Amino acid sequence: MSYTTSYYHIVFRTYRSEQTIAIEHERELYAYIHGIVKNLQGQTYRIGGMPDHIHMLVSLPPALSLSAFMQRVKTDSSKWLKMNPSFPAFRGWAIGYAAFSYGLKDRDMIIGYIMRQKEHHKRKSFEEEYRAFLEENGIAIDERYFLRDD
Repeated sequence: MSYTTSYYHIVFRTYRSEQTIAIEHERELYAYIHGIVKNLQGQTYRIGGMPDHIHMLVSLPPALSLSAFMQRVKTDSSKWLKMNPSFPAFRGWAIGYAAFSYGLKDRDMIIGYIMRQKEHHKRKSFEEEYRAFLEENGIAIDERYFLRDD
């Protein structure tokens, strides 16, 4: 038996950062993504975001890689969004994602951060937030590709 504890704060955005996740229907999307996570034997602690991006805090079973997990989340939710009349302008997810790992002691802090997304983005754009996360976590940004979809 394997025992692991790892929490992933994952951030991903809509294609070209288009604001296609209607606030009045975002909970439907979050519930659908929660179902995907559950079907993959993962655990969702919080999902939140803005019309152009999503944050989620999850843990994964030991045998599931983060890249395989994100491929399923993005593929399955994209199909659902494109068929759902509540999201008529959704064209897809942007290429890639950012994921940061945390331990149990940080879980509540990350949950709070995700819960305060609407408040947070009154002061900071997604680009500023994303750039700060990458820099704080020691990830070098290649400006040729940063937030580009084509």
